[in-house]
Amino acid sequence: QVQLVESGGGSAQPGGSLRLSCAASGTIFSIYDQGWYRQVPGSQREWIAGISSDGSIDYADSVKGRFTFSAGPRKNTLYLNSLRVDDTAVYYCYMREASEPPHTYWGQGTQVTVRQ
Repeated sequence: QVQLVESGGGSAQPGGSLRLSCAASGTIFSIYDQGWYRQVPGSQREWIAGISSDGSIDYADSVKGRFTFSAGPRKNTLYLNSLRVDDTAVYYCYMREASEPPHTYWGQGTQVTVRQ
């Protein structure tokens, strides 16, 4: 049974920083890609950062230059810098297994709140 466990998050002021971590427990034979989404109530889940199968890291335009993603074996970290109020959301990590068909594992979600 694979579980993704997220840690970090919480509250910060505009301009502040937070760190989110994600670690997989259980056995994932081969991770195709991994990263983070976020979701605001009433809106669709938004992809924000991740690493693809070729090792390249990419970011959504909304966070580029402010967030930094790093990944290791079965874990990753998202550094949230220069936070803005509109970064407030529930953040979800994911890892997609290179199986046939591909299977995506999700974290439980962690709240990030940015306010004065």
